[in-house]
Amino acid sequence: MNRPHGRDPLVLAVCTLGLAQITAWGTSFYCLGVLAKPIVAETGWSTSLAYFGFTVALLAMGAISAWAGRAIDRYGARAVMTAGTLMVSAGLYALSQVTSEGAYLAVWAFLGLGMRLCLYDAAFAALVQVVPSRGRMAISYLTLFGAFASTVFWVVGHYFNEAVGWRQTLVLFAAINLAVCLPLNWIGLARKEAAGKSEATADGNSARDGSLLHGVQRTIAIALFALVMSLNSFVFGVVSVQLVPLLEAAGLATAAAVWVASMKGFAQFGGRVVEIAFGRNLHAVTVGRLAIGILPFSFVLLLASSGNVVAIVAFTLLMGASQGVITIVRGAVPLALFGQAGYGAVLGLLATPVLIVNAAAPTLFALIIERWGWLAGQVALIAASAASCVAMEMMARWYRRSRS
Repeated sequence: MNRPHGRDPLVLAVCTLGLAQITAWGTSFYCLGVLAKPIVAETGWSTSLAYFGFTVALLAMGAISAWAGRAIDRYGARAVMTAGTLMVSAGLYALSQVTSEGAYLAVWAFLGLGMRLCLYDAAFAALVQVVPSRGRMAISYLTLFGAFASTVFWVVGHYFNEAVGWRQTLVLFAAINLAVCLPLNWIGLARKEAAGKSEATADGNSARDGSLLHGVQRTIAIALFALVMSLNSFVFGVVSVQLVPLLEAAGLATAAAVWVASMKGFAQFGGRVVEIAFGRNLHAVTVGRLAIGILPFSFVLLLASSGNVVAIVAFTLLMGASQGVITIVRGAVPLALFGQAGYGAVLGLLATPVLIVNAAAPTLFALIIERWGWLAGQVALIAASAASCVAMEMMARWYRRSRS
């Protein structure tokens, strides 16, 4: 007899973790989207310093990523994500109290440690521990929630800041994060599927048909996929903070650029819906090839747009959809290639170079723009996305040969 959906651990885990992820991402990772300017205005610090705090957080996330993955495998995602939520809440409150530049950067480093323990990489590992036979499906559904984290909390953060200022906004964010994420993570990870179901992985019956990689093949695949994701991380590290200026450089007025940029979140959601509807019967590597293959063409479209609004909107939708699916690919490909054993450690290892590149990308891109201009910047994005596409094709062909 089939388990009622109300008692299905997949439904419980995805819904609770989904709401927790919206809250965790929105209150921490995306908070500077609306609070950076108020922070600069009150403290007199430079804008670059305000955003450098976020860079410090990403570097801290990268520094402990491998350890965090091993901790999830050893102690369980439930305990690790609970610790991360407590750290993020404490960090947000501490950030509301800072009065010096050194303290500001130190708190962001602490926040980075907490975020690594409770955001996507930890949540993906948590879902595989809860529903190992349906891990890929669970990851896909979870990312549907995360697409709207910035949309929701940029609005909430703006309202709070206008009402009580940025310091009290961070206090409220700390309270919201604690009140929402802590119980949801604890409840959502309390139940696991029956042991008999876990023999298959999330990508078909990989564990049973012997297609998982081991030994030297496993090491090579991890290195190739880390290269793919790191190149993508450069592109999306730039887009996450420079999308509006990038659209302005393409020929849009500021108001239009903001409006078009806001469509990225909806495109991410749409891309994930398409993956759930049509990609479930495809191997995760195939889905990755399709999603990553779209990216360089979208940036070529932007470069050739010459201010054409339709072309720029098309770029934003294609790029956003690609980013949305690549988030799923980041969790699904390692699961398909290596299985559920040690999955947290593998994600932690893969995330280390990705987070470091993501931290460096905005600064490196800004240097390119300052020295050679926006045209060179767009060419750099095309080159990075094309290199990622080539690396993904190399990995896919190598994987086919190794399996044959």
